[in-house]
Amino acid sequence: MTKTIATESPRQTINPKDLRHAFGKFATGVTVVTCQAPDGAPHGATVNAFTAVSLDPPLAQVTLIRGNKASEYLEDRPFAINIMSEDQLSTCMNFAGKPSKTPVKWRCEGEIPVLEGNAATIECRPWQIYDGGDHLIVIGEVIDLEINDIDPLLFISGKFHHAGTLHGGTPWEASGDSIAHGWLEGSSTFNAV
Repeated sequence: MTKTIATESPRQTINPKDLRHAFGKFATGVTVVTCQAPDGAPHGATVNAFTAVSLDPPLAQVTLIRGNKASEYLEDRPFAINIMSEDQLSTCMNFAGKPSKTPVKWRCEGEIPVLEGNAATIECRPWQIYDGGDHLIVIGEVIDLEINDIDPLLFISGKFHHAGTLHGGTPWEASGDSIAHGWLEGSSTFNAV
């Protein structure tokens, strides 16, 4: 038997501007990641790179630009992922470098400062940090959360948006791999099809 080994083709150069444009076509929510600075003052950074990682253990991920203050602070400090509501645009812009004309509303109880008026707040303790090129991938273990009945702020193609109308029903409805339908629930072995 002869094995054929494919040779690696030359890597195509990707234009960073085009890549940013392509990434922007994926609609995201908007978060502000908050933590305490070394002097104990609350600090935050606007981040749209947020991902749910795991339910068991409960893990969430944010990706921060390498070298910004928040990425330095999160190495060994608990933090909050504040999922912004539709009416928190000025707060988002404040933590993106455009100071708000009105004071930011904080709730500083314990080690993790959180913003008020969020669609949801996910508090985390450090779990793992990975190299992500010009970013750091920060994974936190969820230790507390708060969910409010408020629509989140959305970000698409470099612009902020409001949530629109429901489109196409419930995505998990009658899906074979829906957790609600128990496809994997309680299974420890799987039979070949």
